[in-house]
Amino acid sequence: MSILTQKLADQAVQAVRQAGALLADPAAVQTVTAKNPTDFVTNVDLTVQSILRDQLETLAPAVQFLGEEGGREAIDPARPFWILDPVDGTTNLIHRFGHSAVSLALAEDGQVVFGVVYHPYTRECFTARRGGGAFCCGRPIRVSGTERLEDSLLSAGTVPGRRALAGQAFRHMRLLYDRCQDVRRTGCASLDLCWVACGRLEGYVELSLQPWDYAAGLLLVEEAGGRVTDPQGRPLSLTQGGPPAGLQRAAALRPHQRTERIGEPLWNCVLPSRPGS
Repeated sequence: MSILTQKLADQAVQAVRQAGALLADPAAVQTVTAKNPTDFVTNVDLTVQSILRDQLETLAPAVQFLGEEGGREAIDPARPFWILDPVDGTTNLIHRFGHSAVSLALAEDGQVVFGVVYHPYTRECFTARRGGGAFCCGRPIRVSGTERLEDSLLSAGTVPGRRALAGQAFRHMRLLYDRCQDVRRTGCASLDLCWVACGRLEGYVELSLQPWDYAAGLLLVEEAGGRVTDPQGRPLSLTQGGPPAGLQRAAALRPHQRTERIGEPLWNCVLPSRPGS
C-alpha cells in the first residue's frame, strides 16, 4: 500500500511553499560557502533543507530522506524516500537572478509518485502525482504541440560544477542551436523540466545531473505527456547522479521525440523527430 495520500501531498506542497518563500527575500543570503570553485551552498540552502526535513519527518516518520545539502542516509530503494533540492539554482540565488526553485519528490518502488517544484519569484507551484496528471497552480498542463525541430525552443545545461566537461557541453549546445529555433540556459534544472511540462520549452538536455535536480520535474514531464530518459532511452537513477563511467545525460522531450545522433560519437542529443523520420 502506498504511503502517499492526498493529505500528505497537500501538506508537502504547503511546506514547500512556506519554506520556499525564503528564496525570494533579497536579504536572505547571508553566507556563501564554496563546495568547489563553481558550486556553492548558502545559509538559505541549509535553512530550507533543515526546515523541510523536520516537517517531512513529522508528516511521514517512516520515509527516508535524500537531500542535496549533506546528512544523506544510505537509501534503500525498496522503501519510500523523499528527494529534496532546497535551492535549485543556488548561483542564481547568490546573484539575485530571480530564477531558483525548491524541488521535492517522493519515490516508492523505484519510481517517483509525487513531485512539487515551487518558483517563489513568480509563485508558480508545479505539482504532479503518478497517474493523476501535472498541474501549475492547480491548472492542468501539457507538453508543447510543436512538431518540427526547426520550430522548437530548447534548453541545455553548461555543467558549471564540472568544468572539465565544459568544452563538450558548449559543442553540444552549438549543435542544438544549429538545428532548432533557439537555445536557452537558465541555471535551474527543475524549472527547465517544468517548462517542458507546460509547453514553454520543447526539450531540455543536460550533460550531468543529480537525482534532486530532476526527480520532481521528471514526474511533471511524464504526467504532462512527455518523457525523461538518458540518450539510450533508459530511466534515470533516483539514488545516483552522473556522470558515472563515461557521461550521464538527462533529456526531457515530447512523446514522439526520439534520440538522434547529431555529430559526435560521445553525444546522443535528444531532439524532436523530423517530419517523415
